[in-house]
Amino acid sequence: MINSKKIVALLASSAMLVGLAACGNSDAKGGNGGESKDVKLLVWTPQEDQKAGWIQKEEKAFEKAHPEYKITWSNKVVSEGDTGNTVKKDPAAAADVYLFANDQLGALVDSNAIGELADSVAQQVKSDNDQSMVDSVTNNGKLYGVPFTGNTWFMYYNKSKVSEADAKNLNTMMDKAKVSFPIDNSWYMPAFYYANGGSLYGPKGTDGKAGADFGGDKGAAVTKFLAENIANGKLVDDANGSGLAGLANGSVDVIFSGTWDAENVKKALGDNYAAAQLPTVAIDGKEQQMKSFAGSKAVAYNPSSKFQKAAAQFAAFLGSKDAQLDHYEMRGVVPTIKSLLNNDKVKEDIAAKAQADTIANTSVLQPTITEMSNFWDPTQNFGKALVEKSVTPDNAAQKTEDWVNQLNKK
Repeated sequence: MINSKKIVALLASSAMLVGLAACGNSDAKGGNGGESKDVKLLVWTPQEDQKAGWIQKEEKAFEKAHPEYKITWSNKVVSEGDTGNTVKKDPAAAADVYLFANDQLGALVDSNAIGELADSVAQQVKSDNDQSMVDSVTNNGKLYGVPFTGNTWFMYYNKSKVSEADAKNLNTMMDKAKVSFPIDNSWYMPAFYYANGGSLYGPKGTDGKAGADFGGDKGAAVTKFLAENIANGKLVDDANGSGLAGLANGSVDVIFSGTWDAENVKKALGDNYAAAQLPTVAIDGKEQQMKSFAGSKAVAYNPSSKFQKAAAQFAAFLGSKDAQLDHYEMRGVVPTIKSLLNNDKVKEDIAAKAQADTIANTSVLQPTITEMSNFWDPTQNFGKALVEKSVTPDNAAQKTEDWVNQLNKK
């Protein structure tokens, strides 16, 4: 268990962010939005947050911290991944407060469906979090949303088959063990192209005009590497849970996933459970670092809310230290706040450490600009073509160019 003195210290320090959230109109972008003593807030969260009682606990705590409000709560199930599309349909009718995956940020800003953080809250977010997490909720220099967990993937492995040293290089693992990877999943597959010097929308992922730079000789080399190892069976596609099932029955030794699968992987591997940041990979004789997309899940308020001030305050409250600590203890949601990541219990969490190491060392910030909408489907289709072996070592160069041309189609 976490030392009680540490909890007291964490909760005390969290009062700063909660206190900032309680500030007056000058701290809410766009004025008071017509709030009154009687406040009604519609909140969207994933089902798991409601089933575990996390959101209900935070609502009660917010009421206690804000006796000036008499709040009527309405909680609706909308996952972080579905928020963007749901909000865009009718921003004015959307939730007052919602959780979202940061890859939707550009679209939410373009739809005027997300509120800019108050200056004081933005400063606290910058102080509490690593720069990568701050960048994940930044659009054109402005902060939208309070990050509450990192969002990336890393490696799980069976340590009876793969040593800690082996886990540092993918080629070594493919020679000694059975490796399963979501080749036809467009969130995962670019890791190989980033490893060999590719980029997406410029070095920072913010330049839509730069397009996808996954082609040429460097891109063809990656595609050839993937096609060869799919053909020889050293790299198998992880689809529809096959990788996790393989861990359980012993037919797979390595998979790539995130913290959401930690409990299932523990059950599958038992005492042989291990996790780590992404390995290096040798492509064309050069050892390079695989890099995953990394971002965050964050809390935001709707600028169209009739109770904008209260909504902005509650969004900040849900991203505060005490709320993040509750989220971790009640649901295993790994926090972003640096002091919580240094907490003894979190540091002992194998998956939490692997996520933190990945974000810090083996990831790139996932682009959030609207051009990303052109990326997902063509990349998934290209991955499927690799799995189906219609992309081969012989046609790798042409197939790679065809894919990149689709990504850069105007």
